[in-house]
Amino acid sequence: MVVHPAFKGGDASRLPEARLAEAVGLAGAIELEIVAAEAVNVTKARPATLLGKGAVERLAEEIEEREIGLVVVDTHLTPVQQRNLEKAWGAKVIDRTGLILEIFGARARTREGTLQVELAALSYQRSRLVRSWTHLERQRGGFGFLGGPGETQIEADRRMIGDRIVKLERELEDVKRTRDLHRKARRRVPYPIVALVGYTNAGKSTLFNNLTRAEVLAKDMLFATLDTTMRTLVLPSGRKIILSDTVGFISDLPHELVAAFRATLEEVLEADVVVHVRDISHPDTDAQASDVETVLKELGLGEVVDRGLVEALNKIDLLPESRRLEVINQAKRREGAMALSAVTGQGIAELLADLDRRLGSARETVDVALALSDGASISWLYRHGEVVARRDDDRQAFIRVKLDPADIRRFHQRQAEGRGH
Repeated sequence: MVVHPAFKGGDASRLPEARLAEAVGLAGAIELEIVAAEAVNVTKARPATLLGKGAVERLAEEIEEREIGLVVVDTHLTPVQQRNLEKAWGAKVIDRTGLILEIFGARARTREGTLQVELAALSYQRSRLVRSWTHLERQRGGFGFLGGPGETQIEADRRMIGDRIVKLERELEDVKRTRDLHRKARRRVPYPIVALVGYTNAGKSTLFNNLTRAEVLAKDMLFATLDTTMRTLVLPSGRKIILSDTVGFISDLPHELVAAFRATLEEVLEADVVVHVRDISHPDTDAQASDVETVLKELGLGEVVDRGLVEALNKIDLLPESRRLEVINQAKRREGAMALSAVTGQGIAELLADLDRRLGSARETVDVALALSDGASISWLYRHGEVVARRDDDRQAFIRVKLDPADIRRFHQRQAEGRGH
């Protein structure tokens, strides 16, 4: 059963029904069978059970009648509230943080992702002394630390959890250092980086696949992507870029995860252009957009937001005709907004042209004198830049060319290496 507590005077920008649907989607993301879902009005949160006495008793009857074994409460519960609800309902109870940790555990693919999830889960467990994770048993894959029959449980001892956390933090530092080296290596072949960000299930991975023809897991499922995926992509002008697909954002991201997943989004800080993919067909699209910007700022990426994000208004294929035309017209009037469908491909060409234009506007004009015999360097300039003027004499070509700052560095590096031979 999924229960969404609708607090009186809560977030007016979000519909309780949409929040409940999102929580059901989160539970479905780890293949839990949902037999009941309900938004419960909460006038005043009770310290003991969060929900009112009448609601707790009414739900207890339904849980018993339908033989429900696990209840997901879509908010943060204190350890006391969690324990009291478990006693009252005779079922395992997990809150929103616990559920998201379970999903992250099942989805993380890279070494870094795995370490970050375990670190977040241990911090969460430590705050409740010890919570056993056996309630999900073997209903889906995951990691040893999530527990299950026959698996080693984390010892019921804060000191041991603390030791493990220190060890994990050390390992994460090593992984981050390795990734920094990779990033420095990428800067030496420094194609511009374009990062896709957005609320979970906004269609980032589908757009990524459409653009790069890659096969990243793209399901209608919350948090389908957890680890950043990168591919090169050639824009219409012939300019090469690196496209980066990132983890989906979500409202009320548990604070344990904000810290743990900061590194996953470091690619965004490196990006030359950030594309904010929005599900324009979702009833809470504006609130979701605001959440993405809030989380970016929490992660120390405020400058990225202030610099201006490219907005990809995705899923226009799901809108009724009149609304679709309205969104397309609004996007045309707004700087940096593109209406598109990652599924049908409508609007993709306009997005690529906009990226080309943005990256082109950063180009600098340089004057270069090259020996006519250096055909390789001359053709390199034509391939990577926009030659605006050229004059030749008997021995040299004098070329005025517009280049990306990254390509100017590469060109100077080429020349220096050429002179070194």
